[in-house]
Amino acid sequence: MKDSDRKSYLASVTDRFVRGQMDRRAFLRATSKLGLGAAALGMGMGSRPFMLNKALAQEEMQPSAEVMAWLKDVGKPFAGTTLKFATESTPPSNAINSQLKKYFEEATGIKVEIEVLPLEQVLQKMTLDVASSLGTYDLYYIDQSWAASFSQDVFDPREQIKAKADLAMPNYNIDDFLPALVDGISKYQDRWVGVPYDIPIFIMIYRRDIYEKLGLKAPATFEELYTNSATITKEMGPDTFGYAGQMKSGHYALECEWTSMLWGHGGSIFNADKTFVGNDERGIAALDYYTKLKDIMPPGVNQWTWDGQGQAVAQGVAASMLSWGEFFPFFDDPTQTKVSGLCEAVIPPQPISLRKPEECGFGEIPGVGHQGGSSLAVSRYSKNPDAAWLFMQWATCADTQALVTTLGGGTGPTRASVYDDPRVKSHARVGAGTTRHLPVVRETIDKYMGSEPDLPEWAQISSDTIPVALGKYFSGSYGSSKEALDDISTGIAAVLKG
Repeated sequence: MKDSDRKSYLASVTDRFVRGQMDRRAFLRATSKLGLGAAALGMGMGSRPFMLNKALAQEEMQPSAEVMAWLKDVGKPFAGTTLKFATESTPPSNAINSQLKKYFEEATGIKVEIEVLPLEQVLQKMTLDVASSLGTYDLYYIDQSWAASFSQDVFDPREQIKAKADLAMPNYNIDDFLPALVDGISKYQDRWVGVPYDIPIFIMIYRRDIYEKLGLKAPATFEELYTNSATITKEMGPDTFGYAGQMKSGHYALECEWTSMLWGHGGSIFNADKTFVGNDERGIAALDYYTKLKDIMPPGVNQWTWDGQGQAVAQGVAASMLSWGEFFPFFDDPTQTKVSGLCEAVIPPQPISLRKPEECGFGEIPGVGHQGGSSLAVSRYSKNPDAAWLFMQWATCADTQALVTTLGGGTGPTRASVYDDPRVKSHARVGAGTTRHLPVVRETIDKYMGSEPDLPEWAQISSDTIPVALGKYFSGSYGSSKEALDDISTGIAAVLKG
């Protein structure tokens, strides 16, 4: 499809969906042609926890004097410029918008307008901007599943560093971004689609006090996760259950959790021939395990996305979850939860076996630490690309990331150096904005991260075909796990055939 045709098509279908003129399934089919992922319908992280560390926010925040001096000098020609940026409600965006952008604005004289929106509205605004080439937005927030679709509409940051040496931030060090995140989030083929900006990822979170009371140890395997959870449910139910899931029928959350279980049992969604293999022996074993685990979860779990799952742990209803690490600082906030100081974070359970990426199709990378993430990029249509490049460097530099992290955003930094920053390490204590879980996040990114397949039809498959069938299975509509998985196989084949 020609670029002009792509832009026109994308703008048309997105606008029709948002206006209610196209239903969900039709929109999924339409956007599949352009490679948009599940997040196109706001099925990425959804409502995400952001608990500002109010004590820190009230302090006189002190960004690096060197960074501020550089911004003041290099920003002079751009004073009076206004930049616009539409973003999902992510921890980095929230911290920058509410607490940090004032330092950038004061140093440069550049005003930054940040619109924090539901993800589907971010997509709508970005696609209409691309289709019109008007440059209404100077910076793009790019969900990992959008990278292929918009890779030609943004600047590769490596090109900007080379072409704009006079605007390059000293010690920006693009090699400091964690390699696994560059590969999994910010690269499409040989291009960088911005730089890694945000990284939610599955880690294991459990109630230390309950585990100690019952003589249990942190689950290192899937078998231990089940036996521990079953013991807790037996001993403490119906007040407290051993595990909380994110199992809402037809929702992307269910696909995320199932995928982690599938990978953990040595399975994969596709094989190297690009055929669905989630219904092989390993896939059946994974779904049978997931079924057993659901049986000892709280009632109503089939109505929960990650929001309900997180609240179950926060309110003491469940003792553990394998889920997004950015919930951890929320759990540690005594003003928000009943479990402050009682939770611990460990790496995900070790897989029973693990299929190699080369044995999978469409770039799928098996790993129990299911990741979601995004990039920050400068739009090729921006009327102020140089000013936008200054903001992008500042927003993603190590100093700003350290401030974002200590303000309590919750998600892990995307730079290696920030995990070792003294400011970040000093907040590894119980309380709002804790960073005591970040060593686990970093280890999971480095060693246990899993990434979903990258194919145009993945939007429909991950947000409709798989979770709808799984929802029916868990409601009793299929006679066996194999029957459900075979039905998913048939459904995926139909989607791929078009």
